[in-house]
Amino acid sequence: MNTNKKISSFGFFAMTAALFVTVYEYPTFADMGKSLIFFLLLSGFCFFLPVALCAAELATIEDPSYQEGGIFSWVGKVLGEKFGFAAIFFQWIQITVGFVTMLYFIIGTLSVVFNVPVINDNMYVKFLIVVLSFWLITILQFKGTQITEKIAKFGFSIGIVLSVIIMSILAIKYFSNGNHISLNYQKSDFIPNKKSWGMLTSFILGYMGVEASAPHITKLNNYSKTYPKIMIVLVFVAVGLTTLGSCIVSMVLPGNISANAGVIDAFRQLISPGKISWGVILLGLMISFGIIAQISSWIVSPTEGLRFVATKGLLPQKFTKVNKAGVPIPLLILQGIVVTIWAAVLTFSSGSSGGNMSYQIALNLTGMIYLVGYILFFISYFIIITKHKDLKRAYQLPGGKIGKVIIAGMGLLLTIGALVTAFMVPTTISSQQSSVYLITLTISFIVTIMLPFVFYKLYKKRI
Repeated sequence: MNTNKKISSFGFFAMTAALFVTVYEYPTFADMGKSLIFFLLLSGFCFFLPVALCAAELATIEDPSYQEGGIFSWVGKVLGEKFGFAAIFFQWIQITVGFVTMLYFIIGTLSVVFNVPVINDNMYVKFLIVVLSFWLITILQFKGTQITEKIAKFGFSIGIVLSVIIMSILAIKYFSNGNHISLNYQKSDFIPNKKSWGMLTSFILGYMGVEASAPHITKLNNYSKTYPKIMIVLVFVAVGLTTLGSCIVSMVLPGNISANAGVIDAFRQLISPGKISWGVILLGLMISFGIIAQISSWIVSPTEGLRFVATKGLLPQKFTKVNKAGVPIPLLILQGIVVTIWAAVLTFSSGSSGGNMSYQIALNLTGMIYLVGYILFFISYFIIITKHKDLKRAYQLPGGKIGKVIIAGMGLLLTIGALVTAFMVPTTISSQQSSVYLITLTISFIVTIMLPFVFYKLYKKRI
């Protein structure tokens, strides 16, 4: 059994990029008009860049105990095992919500391109498709990270990069032919108003996950030098693609953009207004493939961290088991069960309120859960640079200690700010739906945050 097959630099880049560089959030961003540029630049350089740089430094600490388990080791080594477990749990559980969000997007896209609204409008059909699709994609990962790497390479290249390039070319042609930029974009302000700050979490979510591939870094050749370079390149690729794609959607479509069908609506407007052409269908399939690549990368990355946690005795021993390809099958099955539960909660809780609200709840809840993990991440980083300066690492943040404090401080402050503003009802939710939205979001968040600490206490008592 070979559980440590090497991954190429581009394969690792694609796997990591596929974790967070995506098109499914473009419609949510696009509804903000010019403010989307402000939010994406703020989130990109004051949150995403600090996370990427701090993760690069932590991942290259020469002490082997920091290199295994990713965020579990980074947090657990300095804050204690309980908080390390909580951090890896938040990284994992948030994506079990995020899987539903991504599949909502695919369903919304395919419902438009193939003109079958029932798969998006009927909650029972929608739930069934989400569950069956996720289990099928999970089974595809059973053959190991080489399969995931291939899916990520093609999915990221075709479904994300190529889609944005085509969208850009179509947009240039569209406006060159005399079509006007939407009033939603023209009349919006670059600096967001007070109500718009409730969307900050959604924008930060667009950059979450860059550190999730850390458990696989030892599969990279010369990872101490390669990993930091990949992280820095990823920052600029992600900020550029996300800003460009979101702006085009905003410029082409009027306000009230559908959260899970907005991208394909933009392509339809650019290619064949009022009808679905073969080009729209092809692009719909391409971006759906890009999301499948993202799901594939997320299925295997956090579970590898959880498997390491199991080897430390913090989860039942059966979760340490892997198949011949080194894939933790018991953990993937557990993950599938949790995703199925979330799919039921998020799909049926909105009732007649509409898919847009369930999508927005899933989007914000995903971000809020992960934000708590990032707070632990940054606190741990501050402790390491102040109390464990003797730890040798191949990469150091620029600017010495002052530079490190400034960069990590920006990340921590924006993380806390995003968590606070997450409880503001987004402008995309109507006043009639706001109570259901807040109740569902708050209860789901509180229960999820308590889970790892309750489990840790009870499980440690048992053993």
